[in-house]
Amino acid sequence: MLKKEARQKVIIDLIEKNDIATQEELCELLEKEGYKATQATVSRDIRELSLSKVPSEKTGLKYVRIGSSQGAMEEKYSRVLRDGFVAMDKAQSIIVLRTVAGMAMAVAAAIDAMHLKEVSGCIAGDDTVMLAIREAGSVDQLMAKIKDIVNP
Repeated sequence: MLKKEARQKVIIDLIEKNDIATQEELCELLEKEGYKATQATVSRDIRELSLSKVPSEKTGLKYVRIGSSQGAMEEKYSRVLRDGFVAMDKAQSIIVLRTVAGMAMAVAAAIDAMHLKEVSGCIAGDDTVMLAIREAGSVDQLMAKIKDIVNP
């Protein structure tokens, strides 16, 4: 196994066993496991592993793997959307989602992973996600779908 693959496997194990809130914390835990990694390396690993942050009772936010096996993932994506959602508005063929501070990227990643046919793409900030909708006529339909996910 390559060093990178081994390190990434350890990262997955670490985030599954610990509530890790920062890249620095992940670097420290990796070092304890025998892997010296810079913050830049960990940042690349986080991106390649499709890790996102979700709410955590212990640390406020924690890393989780969003892009893993499909089966139960739809529920995980829905939970990320529910946990991060604050409000929603529309502007012609754009839906603007307000999220809990720091959750916009996780919500956008969850929406992308849901492969909603109406969505062309997402842009995320800290607490706002903009959804570009393919056809203006499907905005209200998608907003209803999002409301159903957020309020099951």
